[in-house]
Amino acid sequence: MKIKPYLKQGRRASQVICLLIFLFLFRQTDYSGQDILPYAVNILFRLDPLVFAAITLAKKTFITLLWPSFIIIGLTLVFGRVFCSWICPLGTLIDISGRFIKPDKKNHLHLPYLKYILLAIVLVSSVFGVQLLGFVDPFSLLVRGMVFSIDPMFHYLVSGFFNGVYSSGPPLLSDMTEPLYGFLKTYLLPYKQSFFYLSFLSFFLLVFVFLMEFFARRFWCRNLCPLGGLLALISKLSIFKRIPVKACKNCGLCESGCRMNAFDKDRRFLFEECTLCMDCLEFCPDSIATFKVFTLKTPPALNIHRRQWIAAGFIGLALPVLSRTNAISRMSEDALIRPPGALEEDQFLAVCVRCGECMKVCINNALQPLFLERGLEGMFTPTLVPRVGYCEFNCTLCSQVCPTGALQKLSLAQKHEFVIGKAYFDKNKCMVYAQHNACIVCEEHCPTYDKAIKFTEINLRDVAENKVVLKQPYVVEALCIGCGICEQVCPVQGRAAIRVTGKSSISTLKSGYGSS
Repeated sequence: MKIKPYLKQGRRASQVICLLIFLFLFRQTDYSGQDILPYAVNILFRLDPLVFAAITLAKKTFITLLWPSFIIIGLTLVFGRVFCSWICPLGTLIDISGRFIKPDKKNHLHLPYLKYILLAIVLVSSVFGVQLLGFVDPFSLLVRGMVFSIDPMFHYLVSGFFNGVYSSGPPLLSDMTEPLYGFLKTYLLPYKQSFFYLSFLSFFLLVFVFLMEFFARRFWCRNLCPLGGLLALISKLSIFKRIPVKACKNCGLCESGCRMNAFDKDRRFLFEECTLCMDCLEFCPDSIATFKVFTLKTPPALNIHRRQWIAAGFIGLALPVLSRTNAISRMSEDALIRPPGALEEDQFLAVCVRCGECMKVCINNALQPLFLERGLEGMFTPTLVPRVGYCEFNCTLCSQVCPTGALQKLSLAQKHEFVIGKAYFDKNKCMVYAQHNACIVCEEHCPTYDKAIKFTEINLRDVAENKVVLKQPYVVEALCIGCGICEQVCPVQGRAAIRVTGKSSISTLKSGYGSS
């Protein structure tokens, strides 16, 4: 039995299986009625060698969570860039989109050195504490785009359709569709309808990857993917390679049909560009093309010049300096409230991969991505926005899902004591202080065992000169953890009368605002 015809089928089967696993884990990255994630939903990032390299350089130490990346490194050392065509879910989706997006045959845009430049910039910047990984890592782009835009749109459209049928359609049709809607809610729809800042930007960054197919097949993988660049460097040492090592003189089918354009101008085969898609086995009319175990005495040079490496290194060095001399870095961080378990700010920024997983599992949709409020290095990182939602007192999901340890895993007892901010009263807006109206909403909702919001009773007279007793609220700073529920439920219109500030500015709170 000839094995060649089955290799391409095996590759497609592997792609489908890995994509289904990815989608299954993505759906499991959600609240399920209990404070536990039963699967290693963040395994995709932990398998990513680029995440391992960038985070290790940033932390200057080995991150135990990322040991699975050695599985992919081992596969690459043996088979080359097999990950890109057999495992990567983004690569699979790009292949699927290629059935609908056809490149212009007159366009021969090929810039393979760009992925090495991006790789060098990411790694050098990581050494100096600026993490650019979240802007170019394929998994960050894919997962974040799905979290912030695709998943909310899917929920909105599906729920809107079935709700419309239920409210406006005939009862018979509603009875028929309700079981289907129940099935979708159980297995396919997210737990809740979520809303995120930067949903448009995340959507278009992800769509950009697919639109590049108009320029060439697998344009992202060929030219821009820094993970592909890292795997290409590792694959120089691989032992499972394609032969012949050069395109045949009288036939250029494998060369013209290669989705990765893995041939140089002299028609020599570039092993580091090959993703083992096995297309060339079909193209070859004489069945000459095959794969076997062998090594080259003198590996060919990469598609990048020394000057380009040096330029990339200088850019990677300049970006951390720019980020620290940007005026935004000197602005107040009052509104910056990191999730429970967050490392100190400098370490957090260096380790966070901007994947959006913590924001996806947040029960109350309270975690939102930053834009440029903290400069480029803070973009897409999570912050608590109490007016959107609050941090659930008995939830530790965000600390469980973080793939790199930017959020330390917390037990429920540790979560109850972890301080993410402090609340304070704006006496000019509070109904009790400013209008002498009774209100105890913030105290009623305070979740700490010993209420962090307490009252002082004062005697006043109303407009009819009747004596009334009002409860003036104040915050016991030692008991407040900054969950934000008080700000969420405050009945004052617009900006709340009680607000939560980040840990970094707790000491600068104005005493006139009633914090004690």
